[in-house]
Amino acid sequence: MRIENQAIFIEDVPARVIAETYGTPTYVYEENRIRDNFRRALRAFRRAYKDFRFFYAIKACNNLAVAHILRQEGAGIDAASVNEILLARELGLGGEDVMFSGNFLSDDDIRQGLESGVIFNLDDPALLPRVLKFGKPKFLSFRVNPGYGQSEVGDFVTNAGPGAKFGVHPDQVMDAYRAAKAAGITRFGAHMMPGSCIRDPEYFRFITRLLMDIIGKVGRELQINFEFIDLGGGLGIPYKPGDATLDIDAAADMVAAIFQEKIAEYNLKPPRLMMEPARYFVGDAGFIVGRVHAIKDSYKRIIGTDVNMNTLARPAMYGAYHHIYVDGRESEPRQPVGLCGQVCENTDFWVKDRPLPAGIAEGDIIVVENAGAYGYAMSYQYNGRLKPAEVLVRGDQHFLIREREGFDALVRNVHVPEHLRNSSAGAGTPPGGKKSRKRASN
Repeated sequence: MRIENQAIFIEDVPARVIAETYGTPTYVYEENRIRDNFRRALRAFRRAYKDFRFFYAIKACNNLAVAHILRQEGAGIDAASVNEILLARELGLGGEDVMFSGNFLSDDDIRQGLESGVIFNLDDPALLPRVLKFGKPKFLSFRVNPGYGQSEVGDFVTNAGPGAKFGVHPDQVMDAYRAAKAAGITRFGAHMMPGSCIRDPEYFRFITRLLMDIIGKVGRELQINFEFIDLGGGLGIPYKPGDATLDIDAAADMVAAIFQEKIAEYNLKPPRLMMEPARYFVGDAGFIVGRVHAIKDSYKRIIGTDVNMNTLARPAMYGAYHHIYVDGRESEPRQPVGLCGQVCENTDFWVKDRPLPAGIAEGDIIVVENAGAYGYAMSYQYNGRLKPAEVLVRGDQHFLIREREGFDALVRNVHVPEHLRNSSAGAGTPPGGKKSRKRASN
């Protein structure tokens, strides 16, 4: 995104053109930014450790057009559900190009995951006997909770450590792999989730050391040759103006150095090193183009837009910050105002006090930054407010990649029993159709 003569451009497409062509609110993704982000990170890690691969955590942005960009760049898919395995299949990916990292799996999840032939990444050793009832995974990994986690976007998304629901306790990891080996499984990997949106390169060295000390002991004692070790995601992006960017080269160098040190210490056969970020690839490549519909002057000035909490859930869910620009007004003086959406919940008042251009007016176009990860994928229907359109830009070209929902989305899969369609039925008619009798008064 850039601002030129006060006009906002997403790649080379004016935000106003997006609004006029597709309506608002609309998610917009920059194809070239996604490719640049992926290539920068891949270059850094492969320079530091040659046998390296990225998987894309498709939960962050599951539009197939966006996922195809990353598939073209060489990414596999990290799937959190069976439906995400099916999305990978739509991309032409399966088998060892897909890792299934679901948690608290149902029997149907297990059965379909086994049938798909993807890498099975178990979140709990107690799942193993249930998995073996349906078959034997060709390739098995356990998701390790190394006992520590970190997040720059709040406690709710700290995905490791004692407060997280994910992963195998360090004290259970040895027995988990021992049981899997005893069951006849011969191909193994290991996995963790280090945290969320981390911009400190040193942290990745620290958490890699924790994992490798756990996995190294397993490999040495059980004589397991791990084919891959997946460090999860967590590569962060800056959300607030002035925040530092992650030094991806420093992070890669630190990770590779401790990784190779621990391989030597535990006499492991060098495995493939993997990670499965998403935010780093797509987060800062995504924007929401919205419009101001009303301005209320009450206890404070509130700017009412069509970027609702159902359009962008992160601020209402855990207080996430997203920077906001106003097309044509960025050089104006600013005043603190609130900003909200149109949903009938006070949590939709998602900006309480932020300096925005003082001249902001009804009809103005706003652009919300860093919306590419956990934006559209977490949107939902509420108050009859429907899910927005998605658009991909490439230079001065723009492509509709998901249609805006219409009213039919509210009723498409709804079935009303015939007796409820009969408008003559009385309000007091109980099941079975007989009206209730009122008791006579004494």
